[in-house]
Amino acid sequence: MKKIIFTDKAPAPIGPYNQAVLVGNTLYTSGQIALNPATMELVLDDIETETKQIMENMKAVLAAANMTFENVIKTTIFIMNMNDFVRINKVYGSYFDESTAPARETVQVACLPKNVNIEISMIAVKS
Repeated sequence: MKKIIFTDKAPAPIGPYNQAVLVGNTLYTSGQIALNPATMELVLDDIETETKQIMENMKAVLAAANMTFENVIKTTIFIMNMNDFVRINKVYGSYFDESTAPARETVQVACLPKNVNIEISMIAVKS
């Protein structure tokens, strides 16, 4: 049976989806973009700030499911410009212990919701 995960510490969904769904011990998050959850305004100052906002949103969603980044087993990163990868990776990597970091793919795409530069989704498992 699935359990819907919601927190007001992350952006509210802007469509027919939820922030995350917990099935058994596995959490599937929706993709997060750099929306400030308090204002629902985009945070697009630079790619580092945008990435940090996304990771903070993810941190809140994970916490709502009683998990942390240590529980994350897989991430998917969609980016508009692969030239931003190094800068994104530096911020993203600061949220994980490199020795236990999750599996990941990073894909350059043609367009993202609200014309943002990056979107990240995660799968996490509670032991």
